[in-house]
Amino acid sequence: MRNRSTSSLPLPATDTAPRTRHGDWQTIRTLLPYLWDYRVRVSVALACLVLAKLANVGVPLVMKRIVDSLDQRTAMLAVPLALLVVYALLRLSTTLFTELREFVFAKVTQRAVRRIGLEVFRHLHALSLRFHLARQTGGLTRDVERGQRGISTLISYTLFSILPTLVEIALVSGILIARYDWSFMAITAVALALYIFFTVTITEWRTHFRREMNELDSKANTRAIDSLLNYETVKYFGNEEWEARRYDESLQRWEKAAVRSQTSLSALNVGQSAIIAVAVAMIMWRATVGVVDGKMTIGDLVLVNAFMIQLYIPLNFLGVLYREIKQAMADMERLFRLVGENAEITDRPGAPPLVTTGAAVRFEHVDFAYEPNRQILHDVTFSIPAGHNVAVVGPSGSGKSTLARLLYRFYDVGSGRILIDGQDLRDVQQSTLRAAIGIVPQDTVLFNDSIEYNIAYGRPGASHDEIVQAARLAQIHDFVSRLPEGYQTPVGERGLKLSGGEKQRVAIARAILKQPAILIFDEATSALDSRSEKAIQAELKQIARDRTTLTIAHRLSTIVDADEILVLDHGRIVERGTHAALLAADGVYARMWRLQQDERRGRDGEGEGESGGRGAQSADPDGLPEPELPGPDAAPVAAASATVRGA
Repeated sequence: MRNRSTSSLPLPATDTAPRTRHGDWQTIRTLLPYLWDYRVRVSVALACLVLAKLANVGVPLVMKRIVDSLDQRTAMLAVPLALLVVYALLRLSTTLFTELREFVFAKVTQRAVRRIGLEVFRHLHALSLRFHLARQTGGLTRDVERGQRGISTLISYTLFSILPTLVEIALVSGILIARYDWSFMAITAVALALYIFFTVTITEWRTHFRREMNELDSKANTRAIDSLLNYETVKYFGNEEWEARRYDESLQRWEKAAVRSQTSLSALNVGQSAIIAVAVAMIMWRATVGVVDGKMTIGDLVLVNAFMIQLYIPLNFLGVLYREIKQAMADMERLFRLVGENAEITDRPGAPPLVTTGAAVRFEHVDFAYEPNRQILHDVTFSIPAGHNVAVVGPSGSGKSTLARLLYRFYDVGSGRILIDGQDLRDVQQSTLRAAIGIVPQDTVLFNDSIEYNIAYGRPGASHDEIVQAARLAQIHDFVSRLPEGYQTPVGERGLKLSGGEKQRVAIARAILKQPAILIFDEATSALDSRSEKAIQAELKQIARDRTTLTIAHRLSTIVDADEILVLDHGRIVERGTHAALLAADGVYARMWRLQQDERRGRDGEGEGESGGRGAQSADPDGLPEPELPGPDAAPVAAASATVRGA
């Protein structure tokens, strides 16, 4: 096979749609309730903060006394020694109260991060299937990760850095006003005002660079995760270089935003340093003049110099902290936007649990559309009496799987209603509804854990013996027993280490272990070879004997003994009845049956193909591949459907 060039493949269009900003104050208001629960700890931490700063400001005052005492020839040696002891105690107190503050507040920060992370996780699971079908997993996980880190940054920097600096500025300003000439405070105030104005203005301008970096980082991560999850597809089509180009296209744009961010940071740092340097020089000039004029002592000069160092060094760091906090705000915006995402399907207030007596299911005049301009189901009405099996067949896109999604209440019906034992699904708790239903899906996706974990997922807390019994009924126990690690064998991401048939048997075992009142078989044996299918079909019939069962089928030979068969076409029930009755009616079902039988006979003698492997084609009970059901536009089906509708 010749090597294909990917140069002609167009790069995807850039998503330039504007994003709604959550707002910094709104972000802070969202965060405050998590801190308010620990208001006692916060109060103690704030008290420690004030004590630490009082001790820190006291150090230069004691230093002035020490210097002035040494300057007096008649001073007793005991005076400097006593002051030195006080000086040492103040230094120790500064460190002691600072560490005590961090010790008290550590639990507040980590607990807030944990609670918000857990709330986001639960909220994501509460969102509708519609949201998750449209999500981008890589970007979503990166948004959550950055948002949690941003919360920790915001809380820590605000309490441990910003607030202490503001307290210290207030204390130093008060001392300068009380002890010295007004010019000292004037220079300090003007410098502070210029510094804060310059820092805030430039940082606000820079913030959109960080926001852009976040958008591009999430997009790049989404593309990388999506490509890795579809590794085999990439290999099938030889598109490794194409995927690398798509990834690099996002990285290039992220790189440009990062360079602009770093360049603007350098300009900010230079401006801040210039303001501080000029202010310190003017303060020291005024202090020197005061000493020369005899209005100030050498100790005063030392005091003013120490104050300026204490004030401007953290103030310089305050600029860095403000930038970090603004970046944390940008990171938290997307996290709290997820929290604010409204759940489409919710329990009504005071909804009672579902109570099943026989688990009879009824669809009454159900209409449904995923999108307003694309209706899927039209006036669908049918019943599944308690303990009965109703099968649904029809061409692709006719709405078969939609019935299962509506029964699980992944979506609400557009009109009509769905009842279980006379209870409308919209009036009962979703958790109890889904606890009553078990499903074996056609496309089984497993967790990246052991086989035992994936089977036990049907009923967490089940014993090992119960798991093994379910595996026996699903005809997978012998296979698992032959594996070196047995039930502890990891299945890989999405179960990719197992074949399609093996994954489907795990899904069957999981449904068996759940012991639900209602069972949904959505092509439950489509990935199995004929021998395994025949063995499992008998077990499935035994399991479903006393349960209400909805079977979604492609291979008609698997549902010939259903109590009733529904034929869907374009979202409408065009035929219903038993297998024998539908064949006798010679309508849509009879034509599909003959088509599959003709296809089987036409392939007879070609040998039984293995269909248990990953991605293998479905096989009929005789081991031969089944054809796709005729689509909605197929002439025989359309003609038969027209006949049924006109009857």
